[in-house]
Amino acid sequence: MHFSDVEVGKQLIVGNGTYYDALGLGGKAIRGSAYIEGPLLAGDAKSFGKVVATTMIARDKNEESNNPNRSLHVKGNTRLQGDGATTSSLYVTGGSTHAAKFSGGAPDAVYIEGDLYVSGSIDGGNKGRLAGRFGTSDALPPKSFDIEHPTKGKGWRLRYVCLEGPEAAVYVRGRIKNENVIKLPDYWRELVHTDSISVQLQPIGAHQDIIVKRWDEEKIYLQAKAGFPINCFYHVYGERNDVNPVLVEYQGNSRYDYPDPNWNEESGIPVEERNYTDPNYLYPRNTITT
Repeated sequence: MHFSDVEVGKQLIVGNGTYYDALGLGGKAIRGSAYIEGPLLAGDAKSFGKVVATTMIARDKNEESNNPNRSLHVKGNTRLQGDGATTSSLYVTGGSTHAAKFSGGAPDAVYIEGDLYVSGSIDGGNKGRLAGRFGTSDALPPKSFDIEHPTKGKGWRLRYVCLEGPEAAVYVRGRIKNENVIKLPDYWRELVHTDSISVQLQPIGAHQDIIVKRWDEEKIYLQAKAGFPINCFYHVYGERNDVNPVLVEYQGNSRYDYPDPNWNEESGIPVEERNYTDPNYLYPRNTITT
């Protein structure tokens, strides 16, 4: 049986007609609505060898059909509510190259024009601009800034590393009261050059003639004027020993001219192969206090 130019009235129902409450009944029926009980296939029928979904849509790739390059275009807000029947409520594959500038020619299965908000966790790899940012932050040792030399000018660079100084340093600070020993973090023994440690003390309430009597990799020993209990703020600094000392001043026109390629995110050295204690770039220590 063949139908041509079929005109349907207010509502189309295909099936036994018992599950169309959402479309209304009788005079409450939604004009132009349709209820199809069984699976629906639109587009290229050869794309599906069996029933895989209630609605199956396949783009007709026949050039003579003059069909568009999308099988589905939704104009308006859309909500997808999964029911737990499959592992993923939405599964997306495919895509074609559209942003070789950022992705290196790799296709994007999903492209979102605008912001993305996710209330749950995200697990996945990265590429393009995101990979560039991750690679930079993961590849480099302590945070640094690298600028044109403020006094020597063009052809020279100045690099500082947090704590925004000419070394890769760490610090501890706090207050000591009625004691004479500052206990350093346990991990400083393997993290800091003991002979780079410096201490700053600020008496609280009254002058106490506090001095640093001695120090080692675990403790700072203090001494005050006889009869005065120690009450002061302190800062303790140390240069890290797990990375090469920073070359503060070097010739160059950009931060990428820094001599040690392990510190250069554009050097091409894979992150897992970077060596921040490379003996070929072992520069002089920046701070020695003994």
